[in-house]
Amino acid sequence: MDSHDTVKLEYALANGNYKTRKLAAEALEQIAKPCSIPALLKCINDKVQNVSIACLNALEKISPNDELIKAVVNKRFNWATNVREKQAKFEANKGKKYTIYRWERASKKSFDRVKEQLKRPMR
Repeated sequence: MDSHDTVKLEYALANGNYKTRKLAAEALEQIAKPCSIPALLKCINDKVQNVSIACLNALEKISPNDELIKAVVNKRFNWATNVREKQAKFEANKGKKYTIYRWERASKKSFDRVKEQLKRPMR
């Protein structure tokens, strides 16, 4: 592929819908040209998690020896792992019922005590 195709893919990565952005990131991963690294770095904070992960995979394949890229990729993959773990935990506890205890207020408790004392006959 020539650089003209890479420019088209970078444009699709920046301006397409989420499926187009994901496919563009995967295509840039297959091309593996270092000139597309800035466009991929811009898209690692995408709103859609699959697009972010596709960009991270592409960055990891394009420049496996660059320490800065390694640090960014590791940090973002840890973020993606944490998000997936939270979602799995939420799904696992979705049907679980929790018992919520209501604490008695001291003023209500003392009021009830006085009321009970008034009901008793005086000696």
